[in-house]
Amino acid sequence: MTTPAPTYDLMLMLDPEAEEDVRAKIVTDARSAIEARGELLRHDEWGDRALAYPIDRKAVAEYHLLQFHAGTPELLSSLERTLKITDGIIRFRIIKLRPGVPEAPDVPGAPGAERHAPAEAPDRAEAEPATAAVPGTAAVPGTDVAVEAEDAAATESPATAEALPAAESPAEAEHEAEVAEPA
Repeated sequence: MTTPAPTYDLMLMLDPEAEEDVRAKIVTDARSAIEARGELLRHDEWGDRALAYPIDRKAVAEYHLLQFHAGTPELLSSLERTLKITDGIIRFRIIKLRPGVPEAPDVPGAPGAERHAPAEAPDRAEAEPATAAVPGTAAVPGTDVAVEAEDAAATESPATAEALPAAESPAEAEHEAEVAEPA
């Protein structure tokens, strides 16, 4: 029994300040290398997205996800070598997917997604709102937005705000100080 070829994800983060034809050539070259030695399953253009942190003083990158089967191991080493020396690429990552990993999500508002093989989309339950997973942040109730912990108190729901003690005015604090210390 033959095992199916492993599936790989190639995430390209391109410099949006590079010329359009340079970015298009990078994607075209990656696609043609994959198609020459493997099978391209899908290419998703996710468009310009903010980076989590600046890379080479850039805060935005143009994202592309290419999913493929590698026909030979030389394809991976060839892709990696070529992408390392190509100008206009901020970052790239080739990841081998484990069997049973769900299909990559369609990104709403992305310029376009091109699929090369029919893929069955698994039934998915309605997505849960994201919670803050970064230390020092808190999730805003009813949204999928995380804010700094200091700002979290300002965004708490009214029920939570009632449970917290009210802030004292300077006059109330002065009065309490006088009551606590007899003259």
